[in-house]
Amino acid sequence: MKIPKRLQPLVEDGLIDEVLYQLMSGKEATVFVVKSQGEIRCAKVYKEVMQRSFKKAAQYQEGRKVKNSRRARAMEKGSKFGRKQLEDAWQNAEVDALFTLSKAGVRVPQPFGCYDGVLLMELVTTENGEVAPRLNDVSMSKQQALEDHAQVMFYVMLMLCSGLVHGDLSEFNVLVDDYGPVIIDLPQAVNAAANNNAFSMLQRDVRNMTDYYGEFAPELHHTHYAEEMWALFEAGELTPETELTGQFEFDHSAADVDNVLEEIKAAFAEEEERLARIRAADNDE
Repeated sequence: MKIPKRLQPLVEDGLIDEVLYQLMSGKEATVFVVKSQGEIRCAKVYKEVMQRSFKKAAQYQEGRKVKNSRRARAMEKGSKFGRKQLEDAWQNAEVDALFTLSKAGVRVPQPFGCYDGVLLMELVTTENGEVAPRLNDVSMSKQQALEDHAQVMFYVMLMLCSGLVHGDLSEFNVLVDDYGPVIIDLPQAVNAAANNNAFSMLQRDVRNMTDYYGEFAPELHHTHYAEEMWALFEAGELTPETELTGQFEFDHSAADVDNVLEEIKAAFAEEEERLARIRAADNDE
């Protein structure tokens, strides 16, 4: 096929031998199957910021650290240079997450590097060489759903142990090869400790996966893995060896509104008395 403009520099630099075909085009990137270093791989071409349709990007970037102070100031101001730095940080976040999670034991595509907005990485395939399907295209037995859901929850836990929350996990961001689920699409991965939206994103990730697998194993709808993981994470007790149960005891105790109001009134009265004493002292002088 004709070499796409964004891949031409990688072909000229010898990073890509041949562009075979376009695999898919999503909300923030287009993926091509290429031959690189004699191997069949994929090239993820990130779309320019004005072309992307990924919503609420700012909430995903919260908590990401930028070591260079000049870059940080430019990113805050939103200058042309700053926007370029934001784009670079967005793209590099996926590479960093892939390396981090692979080391942690999460099944993700192996990355080979990011070059001018193009991520070269492993093409996940089945044993017969076909591109692995997305989870949303896969049907399964109840037993398989239970096993794969448990595996994905384990991966989500390992991510959290590594300080990350996927942030956009669903049946569309999981591939299935002969060995089970593979997590993909991580540029929006958030810092679990530094992002105020991390817990709600974790809940959404887990809910998405549970809803899908729950179509084949309805009992999964009664599990609460996100809350269980987060409680352990906040307590500093979540480790890769933690055995999750999916059970969580919610605090249903209602706040005593009348007692709270009485405490507020008492605080106001105490403050009024203090101010009255100050005024009286000033008058005595």
